[in-house]
Amino acid sequence: MKTLLLLSIGFCFQSSFWAQQSRNHDGKPVSSHTEAATRYSDSVSAKKSLPATKTISGLEIPATLPEEFIIRHTAYSLVYIEEHEQAKWVAYELTEEKTSNKFERTNKFMVDPLVITGSANDKDYEKSKYDRGHLAPAADMGWSETTAAESFYYSNMSPQVPSFNRGIWKKAEELARSWAIENKQIYIVTGPVLTAGLKTIGPNQVSVPNYYYKVILDYSQPDIKGIGFIIPNAASQKELKTFAVSIDSVELLTGIDFFPLLPDSEENVIEKTLCTDCWSWGKASKRSSKSK
Repeated sequence: MKTLLLLSIGFCFQSSFWAQQSRNHDGKPVSSHTEAATRYSDSVSAKKSLPATKTISGLEIPATLPEEFIIRHTAYSLVYIEEHEQAKWVAYELTEEKTSNKFERTNKFMVDPLVITGSANDKDYEKSKYDRGHLAPAADMGWSETTAAESFYYSNMSPQVPSFNRGIWKKAEELARSWAIENKQIYIVTGPVLTAGLKTIGPNQVSVPNYYYKVILDYSQPDIKGIGFIIPNAASQKELKTFAVSIDSVELLTGIDFFPLLPDSEENVIEKTLCTDCWSWGKASKRSSKSK
């Protein structure tokens, strides 16, 4: 995503807004302000026509900084931030076939053996009053015994307010599964908004994020499209659509460059556009509504 494009995004503010300190792709601090319930000036309701797609291996993986190391599990990949003792992002492809859970969730939380600095563990969450909230949900990983087990690595967990984890966040996960079924294949990147000065829990000082994000790409014809969400780590009775933003907006807040393997001409259109009408917002299908 080009810096000039990011700087040109116009934001429409309502009476309340929230601010976060993030970093751009050059590692420099960026102060970003956004109102998650507002349609941004870069959003449109019309569908965009894009060229025929081709298969791009690893399309879900964001751009990484020189010091970052990608950890790859069977069904998802992540970058782990030791300072915050959790993932910066978790990325995976979700197909219609993978939403059919063949294996139940294990509920066996485990230290991630691939995090060489050591991941968070049971003691960090013990008596913390926070849920061990999945970033890549267990219900997206039930298509094999291995993927079901790996979804419970602590590298895939983040401290979430229980009413958030079991409420609006779960609804976002169910909605994403319904989109995978409807569109046959989508690419998801999800994670916490990590900033300096966050509250911490446990002996390893696991940061408690104030916000979480999801970005979703449907890279298949006839309707190529992308969408982002920024949701406070708190209970909410609002409709998910009110938290929808463009992918550019999530990039500006987090400093993460999503879907860098897209051709620039396509990336620019997909990521600056917020088209809520391009997605279905009805009740999640029965298959997608299974417990996360």
